[in-house]
Amino acid sequence: MPAAVAGPEIERLIQLLARLPGLGPRSARRAALHLIKKRELLMAPLASALQVAMDKIVICGVCGNIDTQNPCTVCTDVKRDPSIIVAVADVADLWALERAHAVSARYHVLGGTLSPLDGVRPQDLAIDSLVSRAHDDAVKEVILALNGTVDGQTTAHYITDLLHNANVKVTRLAHGVPVGGELDYLDEGTLSAAMKQRTLF
Repeated sequence: MPAAVAGPEIERLIQLLARLPGLGPRSARRAALHLIKKRELLMAPLASALQVAMDKIVICGVCGNIDTQNPCTVCTDVKRDPSIIVAVADVADLWALERAHAVSARYHVLGGTLSPLDGVRPQDLAIDSLVSRAHDDAVKEVILALNGTVDGQTTAHYITDLLHNANVKVTRLAHGVPVGGELDYLDEGTLSAAMKQRTLF
């Protein structure tokens, strides 16, 4: 184990930063050093923003998004199409779709995907509330925007079965060749999915 190079407060800062996704111990040390060097410009505003966020962050009671208001900004946006619900596994997926400006619809965060090996069962996810929302007369389509993993597809099939008596169209994201992708670099599963889901040119 490397020897400590700073006081316990700074070491604690480094340890906490190392817990963030994408940051290992060395990256955390660089980030901590940068924050310390720019403490007036970065560290003080960051500490203040974290405190404000900690006090105000709530989970939306409608869709499960993270925001500072309940219902969230997405759910209260009157410009969104109320006839479409996009079901995602996590808030990060919701934010990714919003960054892409892919759809202007309502969302539903499941809180994960079914995973028998990890002990994640249907009652551990927000599936019942999605089914309830899908039975609203205003809803015409549920888009299952779940990962192409085994757990993601298992979850999609499970939800599709539950929605069979709802008067909604159930769709999923297309799978296949990504924009800018070269066939030689793609795995066999992606190529197979792309070939099966080919469309007219």
